Amino acid sequence: MTVLHLADEGEAADLAAFLSRLIHYDRSAAVRLQAAGTALAVFGRPPSFEVLAIRAVRLAKPYEKGLEVTLDVTVSAGELLESVDESAATAAVPQAVTGPPWAGVLPPRGGWRAEPGLPAPDALRAMIGAAVAEFRSRTQELAPEDRTRAELDRIGREIWSRTVGDTSLPVRVAHAAQSLGFLRSEAPVALFSSGAWLRLRTPYGSVAVRRSGLGALDVSVR
Repeated sequence: MTVLHLADEGEAADLAAFLSRLIHYDRSAAVRLQAAGTALAVFGRPPSFEVLAIRAVRLAKPYEKGLEVTLDVTVSAGELLESVDESAATAAVPQAVTGPPWAGVLPPRGGWRAEPGLPAPDALRAMIGAAVAEFRSRTQELAPEDRTRAELDRIGREIWSRTVGDTSLPVRVAHAAQSLGFLRSEAPVALFSSGAWLRLRTPYGSVAVRRSGLGALDVSVR
């Protein structure tokens, strides 16, 4: 069994928290793991937001027992969470699963450039709070017979597809970052683009989304 030796207990706790949040949105969630050297990237897709979440994890050493230098596998998020030992700062890689379609299409590794127009972190969090409050207010105002899933989804799409500041980043990306624990009060936030992709990055994780209308440009199938 492949054992990941995480850099410290804090890295193990953050990985466990990320996996727990993914499972909150999808009990059968899968994650794709990619590692090389002492860096591990964990990719997940919370279905409520239609984005790709990426949590970077520092490893103390590549692998146990001299296994291969690189790792690329899709596994059950729940099984991976169960294997995390925070006190020992380790995690055992579960058996591979048949990955969902998103796991085969990841953002490009390079070519990212900084994008201007992102509000300050406090303003970004305030924007998310206002959007959540608007969604609750508008849905609560609906008559019972009008409170259908289709109508709730329509209101949600209208609100969460709005863009952030002077960027083309949908508000739902920032909402996902906050819901996944990436958008913390002390954390700087930056926006990057590469081809068809936008990526909101914080020290605790990133959220990526494909910009609409760009077809299949710059897709990395790995």
